[in-house]
Formats: sequence, C-alpha cells, structure tokens
Amino acid sequence: MTNAYEILLMLDPELPEERQNEIISRARELIEKGGGTWQSHDVWGRRRLAYEIDHKPDGAYHLFLFQAEPETLDELARILKITDGVMRHLAVRQVEGGRTSAPPPMPAADDRQPAYAEANIRSHEDSEEEES
Repeated sequence: MTNAYEILLMLDPELPEERQNEIISRARELIEKGGGTWQSHDVWGRRRLAYEIDHKPDGAYHLFLFQAEPETLDELARILKITDGVMRHLAVRQVEGGRTSAPPPMPAADDRQPAYAEANIRSHEDSEEEES
C-alpha cells in the first residue's frame, strides 16, 4: 500500500551545491526504484538553527513530497542516517486532505535578539538606578 510522505532534510550548509544535488538525486532514485512516485522538492534554503549541531549554527533545508511503500521509506531513512553531509532528517506521513508544509518565515534582522536579552538589559539598568 502506497502512502504519501514528506521528508524535511537538513544538510550541512558548507556542502558544495553539487554534493547537495547528489544527495537529493540519490533519494529520488531510491524512491522511484522502490516503486514510489516523486511529487516535489522544495528548497527552503539556509536557516539558523535553534542550537548548534556539530558546531554549525545553520542548516540547508529541503522538503521532499513523495508516495512510496513503507519499506522504501525505511530504506531511505537508513541511507540518509549514514550519509555524510546529512545533519538531520524527519519523515512524516501526510494526512489525506491536510495541507502541505510551507517554509516558516525568516525572522527580520532586528527580531533576532532573544526576548530574555532585552529583559536582562532592563534588569541591569534597574539595578544601576537603585545603586545611585
């Protein structure tokens, strides 16, 4: 029984574009060789990570939509797990009638300072006022 899946793939941002394309084409070949159908590949681009992975603050994101047998998905996940340059991947079965994932919006440059940093600055300013 064929199911609809999506995989969010995070690649090392320092990988050359040729190597990234090679990983993506190998994934597509594996899906099609297993009798599945490739629906789309959406490049989300380089995004900042919530925490560093292997001392890297960014990742290059790619979203795959495809239909395949569960065995094909298992094999693809196994291959992605051992492939150099793949930092993380997440495979999810699509719910029928659900919407496809869209990339989250990029934060504005001035929105990148965490809220706790602003609170710390105010706290520091308040303590200076009390001392004087």
